[in-house]
Amino acid sequence: MGAMSSVPRLFVTHDLVAGQPVLLDEKQGKYLTRVMRLESGAPVRVFNGRDGEWHGHLRQESSKKVSIVADEQTRKQVATPDLTLLFAPLKKTRTDFVVEKACELGVRRIQPVMTERTQASRVRSDRLQAVVIEAAEQTERMDIPTVADDVSFFESLERWDPAIPLYYCDEAGDAAPMADVLAGAGSIAAGLLIGPEGGFSPAERQKLRSLDFVVPVTLGPRILRAETAVVSALTLWQSSVGDWSEHPYLAEKASS
Repeated sequence: MGAMSSVPRLFVTHDLVAGQPVLLDEKQGKYLTRVMRLESGAPVRVFNGRDGEWHGHLRQESSKKVSIVADEQTRKQVATPDLTLLFAPLKKTRTDFVVEKACELGVRRIQPVMTERTQASRVRSDRLQAVVIEAAEQTERMDIPTVADDVSFFESLERWDPAIPLYYCDEAGDAAPMADVLAGAGSIAAGLLIGPEGGFSPAERQKLRSLDFVVPVTLGPRILRAETAVVSALTLWQSSVGDWSEHPYLAEKASS
């Protein structure tokens, strides 16, 4: 990490324009003034997923009215690869882990899927959205992944665009290793489907194998915990056809 990492970095929903103050919500204001103990004029970085990253400064008018004034854009907006993670929710802390790592690893959309053997109850997408915002702020990511409301397994497949491959991690089948399959992948848009701890049911496996856009893959000879499978599959995809060959600062320097 460079020297910039010491400057607080916040996600906001407002447009970012030079000289325009952005009023923070109460939680963000308290974080900067009470936790970070910043005073008016202190440098802050800010991004909104649309206008790139900006350097700005803190403006505190009262204990409840805290703003960031955008001074200059320091990084242009870049698009995250078109990658969707579909996963069966786990217990709360493990679901948080999956969502946090998916954000760090560059997923654009996160879709919780309720399978027959999913042990978790329904998930709160608003709480998970807060998890990904914090992860994006800390990892220099320029946008925030969307966390959708949970849907049933069969509904998730019905909604899927059949023109986009959906890689399905099949721990019980005869699928080829994921790295070998991705070596021949032409399209950058993709989805990754990770099942529950107990695996997909026979009916779910039969449905997956009947769909042309579903590509079964394996992650090796060992049965992985669901969250390990998520991280492993995302790592393989990003290193093979994703954006791991790019560096944000080097790319901008080359284009300037």
